[in-house]
Amino acid sequence: MSRTGLPFWQRKELTKLSNEEWESLCDGCTKCCVYRLQDEDTRAIYFTNVHCRLLDTASGRCSDYPNRTRRVPDCVSITPAVLEDPYWLPESCAYRRIAEGRDLPDWHPLVSGDPDSVVTAGHRVCLRTICEDDAGALEEHLVDWIG
Repeated sequence: MSRTGLPFWQRKELTKLSNEEWESLCDGCTKCCVYRLQDEDTRAIYFTNVHCRLLDTASGRCSDYPNRTRRVPDCVSITPAVLEDPYWLPESCAYRRIAEGRDLPDWHPLVSGDPDSVVTAGHRVCLRTICEDDAGALEEHLVDWIG
């Protein structure tokens, strides 16, 4: 079968995506905008319900995306290099899924054609989070975002 009829994420390597294609892979779930803790020995990741102060919870997008890494030094830009070991990203993350050779889920806006499908499917977590400015100790805010 010819690869030309396939969507870009199935026919192109991540390193070959245009900026527009790369950015469109983000489904707006906001799971990468919540703080997580890591067990240093096992590399296990524990997600919290505490979001970055730059997250606009109404839109599910960063309020200062171009300057986010300068304003929030812990903010990690997802790049092909980061995706060489994407264990710290949620299982549902489109970038992680593609890096691991999996396809996008049915609820991803690129598949569904509906920009709100991530919300309808229950994957946008910022609707269930609190801002870091109001959180206190992260250990008190552990959650399981499975699903």
